[in-house]
Formats: sequence, structure tokens, C-alpha cells
Amino acid sequence: MSRLLIVFCWLCSATLLQADDWTHWRGPNQTGSVDAKGLPDEWDPRTVGKNNLIWKQPYGCRSTPMVMNGRVFIISAKGETLDVPTDAEKQLIGERVVAFDAAKGTVLWEKDFNVFHTDIVVNRLGWAPVAGDAKNDLVYTHSTAGFLHCFKGSTGEHVWTRQLTEELGRVSGYGGRIGGGPIFDSGLVIVGIVNGSWGNHAIGTNRFVAFDGLTGKIVWYGETPAQGVKGTYYSNPVVAVINGERLLITGAADGGVHAFQVRTGKRVWSYHFAAGVINPSPVVDGNFVWISHGEENPTGSDIGKIICLDASKVEDGKPKLVWEYTKGVRWGLASMAYADGKLYVPDDGAKLFCFDAKKGGKELWKYAYGTTSRGAPLVADGKLYISETIGKFHIIKLKPGKEAPDDAETHTTNFKVRPKAKGFVESNSTPSIGDGVIYLATRDEIYCIGTGQGTAPKGKPQAQEAPGEQKVAQVALFPAEVTVKPGEKINFEVRLFNAKGQPILTRQAFPMEWSLPQPPMPKGATTAPPPLDAQLDPATGTIAINPKKPAQQGYVAVKVEGIEGRARVRVAPQILYKQDFEMVPVGGVPAGWVNTQGKFRVVELNEDGKKNKVLFKVNNDSRPPISRANAYISQTDISDYTIEADIKGLEAKKKLPDMGVVNGRYLLILDGKTDENGHRELRLTSWEALPRINIQKEFTWKSGVWYHTKLSVETKLGVVKAKVWPKGEPEPAEWTIEFTDPMPNTGGAAALYGYISNAEADSPGGEIYYDNVMITPLKK
Repeated sequence: MSRLLIVFCWLCSATLLQADDWTHWRGPNQTGSVDAKGLPDEWDPRTVGKNNLIWKQPYGCRSTPMVMNGRVFIISAKGETLDVPTDAEKQLIGERVVAFDAAKGTVLWEKDFNVFHTDIVVNRLGWAPVAGDAKNDLVYTHSTAGFLHCFKGSTGEHVWTRQLTEELGRVSGYGGRIGGGPIFDSGLVIVGIVNGSWGNHAIGTNRFVAFDGLTGKIVWYGETPAQGVKGTYYSNPVVAVINGERLLITGAADGGVHAFQVRTGKRVWSYHFAAGVINPSPVVDGNFVWISHGEENPTGSDIGKIICLDASKVEDGKPKLVWEYTKGVRWGLASMAYADGKLYVPDDGAKLFCFDAKKGGKELWKYAYGTTSRGAPLVADGKLYISETIGKFHIIKLKPGKEAPDDAETHTTNFKVRPKAKGFVESNSTPSIGDGVIYLATRDEIYCIGTGQGTAPKGKPQAQEAPGEQKVAQVALFPAEVTVKPGEKINFEVRLFNAKGQPILTRQAFPMEWSLPQPPMPKGATTAPPPLDAQLDPATGTIAINPKKPAQQGYVAVKVEGIEGRARVRVAPQILYKQDFEMVPVGGVPAGWVNTQGKFRVVELNEDGKKNKVLFKVNNDSRPPISRANAYISQTDISDYTIEADIKGLEAKKKLPDMGVVNGRYLLILDGKTDENGHRELRLTSWEALPRINIQKEFTWKSGVWYHTKLSVETKLGVVKAKVWPKGEPEPAEWTIEFTDPMPNTGGAAALYGYISNAEADSPGGEIYYDNVMITPLKK
């Protein structure tokens, strides 16, 4: 037992937004409404300098332009995405973050990055909003491929990056749904993800992760209760103070809306009201929380629902329901806005409903403005600004009282497709406000519109937190999770909080009990994994990892006042690395691997009279994150290496699986499908949904035969080489595939890949086995 001096003065104050900052996608009030005057009633997108068009740039955006410190920031698709691109054009498509001068529209900087590890198609890139820390001039973006980036707003200088897919096992969905956030508050960048990684996080669920805004280190995890994940989602959180408690409030992938303490991640309450995921974001005013969905209802009644909760009255972890509206309307894609006691809710068919927000949810009027809706409304200056997906933008003049808008007073802008482009100009962006002007975007362009007489947006003062009792109720270790190398030392900081999630501000030295606890038993394993192999110094809160153990994972714990806090420690395999699975218990997975437990497991085969331990791909679960998965082996920041593995597939129900290896975010696949001649292929890809790269070579591999795969990537040159041959035969002198990527990936974790397309619980699909994995650095 030891006594450590704890001083807490960090994260005590709320984040204060400047009057002209729009660092949350719904504005300073986080409600989609703001006090601003002199905004345009109409505009024309054709000629800059005329008809209230101040500037425009040929950069598309699906989400919301973020405004901070005199600059505008977007995340968007990069490359030729409008027509059917050639193979050469496909190889240059990715995502980018762009900064503009807010007044002039000049491009200040641009950062590009590739897309991989996702099924999301090109026209759904860049849907997560951009967030900002105005005080420290930092910009936060969540990319489709799983990058959580932090940039310096003024220069674009890279500050830090986390790779959520390879580090935390984040999954994404086809429709652009990568989770909620980022949102910045109280010094933290918080994102919601659906993930499954290792240990107590191996089970896939909707988790929320808070990162230190300055360093990117993980501060806390929160997660939804065990209701099951219905799919991927994109409800973005808001922050509000209710009952004097600072809360992060968000829809989630389990069909519920949840509240977490902003500084600790402790779940305060939950309310489940949908049989599917929640995509719209909530709005909050005072103690009231409103949110909608467009899914089936758990009671089996009509599809879609709007609810109003009184979050100041919570019993058994559930807030009081004030009113609900259920009349068979899909409210599933666009978020609502709240202003002056009224709730403005667009349904999926672009019909706008107005409700009395607090008096029983009475429907005041409805107004059809289009046919398809994704963008959320912005209410300001007596008008409602909203995008319509099929190439239109509407400025709807609002009337006082219960009177519906008039078509004659609604201004509609029709966006024109550019010459030789096909289809329509997709418009899903939610507008934002800067210094008396409005920023909006389409698939093709970003616009700044204004009258020259507009005023800066003014947010309402947020409720103040009530000082809580200075008694230890929660204990946390910082960082809450680390990935390290063998032999490294990690120092953990002990952080103490009261019941309201506020830091304990004291110079008292508390007695502390440190330990390296036993990890939980993995499902299907026969032997419990050992505790973390490290030297623990309780006087300093430092652990020194055993340098002779190449990979492991476990926990560090501390008790203060009888309350325990834990941190997760992953010792990632380094190159040179070899794994033949002989030392891994049956039912377990190799230590240090991510996104593996529950999707793969070690089994023992009897081949030619010899017992052999191998890794097996789970083949009885059709859910996409399990039936199709990467088992990430190494750290994310490695490059210039070769990965090799023996792989065998077995046919089931007349189908072979897809299987392969991953190197630097390039995927080598032995494709189980056959063409009309019964031939199979060896494929090299990086982003299958486009695919940006799709190199194919005929290779008719057979069921029940072991093959040796070899994938080598020279990162700086973008040179990718691959070969496959039957195990036991001499290695071919020539590479089967050689490709030079004009926009190469910058490295990435080594992984094994498996996809069982016909997996079912009562009828297992094809089988995949892996053995003799080896990762070696390229020779200089």
C-alpha cells in the first residue's frame, strides 16, 4: 500500500464557445438554432458577388462546415467521384480535410488520406462532422477509414492521430455510418463507435471513447448496456448540464438514447425506444431531451417515433417520458432542431413537422418541402435553412404561432450538375453560421452566402454545474488504455472524481492499493489468460513490461477508498514476429492481437497423424463484423515489411470462403468464388467498396489444401508484391502480383483476413485455418 499526493485542477471548467464559432455541428447551443440577424432570404449559386453569394469553392461536403477562429473546415471525398471513374482515377480517390479563409474562401491548407478497412462507398465518404477546440486552435476529424486526426487549425500541422479500426476494432457500415462524433468538450475529444477489440472489450457493442484533446491519449471508455447492437449508426452527441451534472447525451446502436458523465464516461441513464439503431442526434433545452428514430418500435406499433424525456427525473436509470409521437412516420435520417419552444423535425421524405416541444408534443403544422431528406434544419433570423438530397436547398420563412409556412415565401435553390456529369447534385449538408453569413455545401461545392448585414451567432449561456460533494466516488487511471512495446515503462496518473463526475480538488494524500488483476476468461477458452507480466512500482504508479515477452495484454488496477479504477495495457507484437499457435491455449487467441477474440479461435487439428494447433475463423455467425473480419496483429505505425502465413480453406454448402493477409492496409485475398469456367482468382485490393485498387490474377486454389501466402509492401515507393503457392513446394522465383500504387498507404497493422459468406448458427459455412504467421522487416 502506498500514499500518493493527488492534485486535481484539470478539466474543471466547461468549454466556452466564442460568439462566432460553430465548433459543434448543431451550433453553439447544439440545438440547430441560434440568435443571428440579417441572414439571407434568397441567393443564387451561379455568380460570386451577386445575389448574396459571397464565395464558393469546388470542394464537396456531406456533413457540416465547421467555423472556428476565422476559418471554415470540412471533411470530404477527394478525387473524381461524380462519374464512373477509370481504374487510374479510382486509385486517386480518398478523403481530405480542407481549411478555408472564412471571409474570402481561399483554400488555406488541405490534408489527404486514403480509405481502407470499410464497405462504405465513395459517395458516402466524409459524413462525420468536424469538431474544434477554439482556445487551442485544434481541429478534430473522424475519417471513414478510422483515423481520428488532430490538426492545428491555422496551419494544418499534424498534432496527433489514432487509428480506431486497427487499434480498437472499430467497424463501419455501408451507408456511411461510422459512429457519433467527434465532439469536443472539457478538454476531451469524444467519439462513439461500434467495436470489439480484446479482453473485456472483445464483445462487440457501442462504446464511447474520450481522448485527451492535446495528446490523443485515451481518458475513458463508456458503453451502452447489454441490449445488443442493431447495426452501425451516426447519431452525434450533444453536451448539456442537467441537475447540475455535465452529461454527454446521444443516440446509439442499441436502439436507445443514453447519458454519460463527460469527464468519466459513467453511464447515468438510458432510454430504449427503437428496435433498430438511432441515427438522429438529440436536442436538449433545460431538463428536456428530444430525439427521434425511423425504425420499428419495440412494442410493434407503427414505424418511427419522437420522444420527449425529462432528464431531471431519473428512476432506476431511466428518465421520465414526458410525451411521444408515433403515427407511422420515418424520422430516421435527419436530426431535428429546437427553437423558442418549438421542435422542427424533417421526416425521411422531406416533410417538415412542427411540434409544441413541451406541451404534450402537440403537432402544430407540417410542410412538404421536397422528396428526400438527410440534412438537418438550421433555424435563425425567423427562417429555416435546410438541404434536400436531390439537389435543392430551401430557405423557409417561419410564421409566428401555429401557422404553417407559405410556398410563396419559400426560396428554393436548384443546384445544376456540372458539364458532362451524370445524375443530380446530391445535397445532404447541414448549414452553419459564421460572422453574419451562412456556409452550406453540396456533393460538388461549398458556398458562403450573406447579405452583408448579418450578425454573428450568439449562443445561450449553458446551465452551470452544481458543486458536488468532495468525496471519492469514482477512480480512474490515465491513460485508460495504452499500446506499448516489450520492455517499455508506463506511468499512470490516478484521477479521482465525485458522484457527479467532477474532479476531486484536494491536496489530500489517499492510501492506494495497486495490482495487476487476472483477465477475464475468453469465451470458448479452456485456460485463463495470465495477468500482465510486468514489474509494478506502487510508489510511482509505474509498470515496466517484461522485455522478454513479445506480446501480451492485461490490466493495471488501483483502489482508493475501496473503489477500483483500471487501465488496459496491450503489448503489441513487433517485427520480427513468428506465431505458430502451439503455445496458445485451445479456444484462445494470441496475446496482443486486436479484433480477434470471438471472431477467431485456436483449435487443434489432426493431420497426417500429427496434432497441430492453428487459428480458426469462426464460421457460424452471419453478422458482418464476425463473418468478415481482420485479426490485427501489430501496432498501426509499422511499414516496410513482409507478412507470410499458411492458409487453408474448406468448402461448405458448395462455397469456399475468402481468406488472406493484410500488409500496410493492402489486402491479398484468395477469392472463393468461381467464374463461368470454374476458375478462381488471387486479388490485391485496399478498399473493396470502390475498389480503389483491384488487381486480379487467375489462381484456382482448392479446398482442403494448405497454401503459403506472402505479401510485401515498400511504403515510400508504393510497391506491393504478392505470391501464393502450395505449402511444401519450392517458393516461386517470380511474384504473382506486382503493383505500384500512385497514392500509397502510409503503413498499417499486419493482419489476417477471413470472410465466411455462408455462415449461419444452425448451418456453419466454409472453414478457414491459419498457421505459421511471420512478419519480417524489408531488407534495407
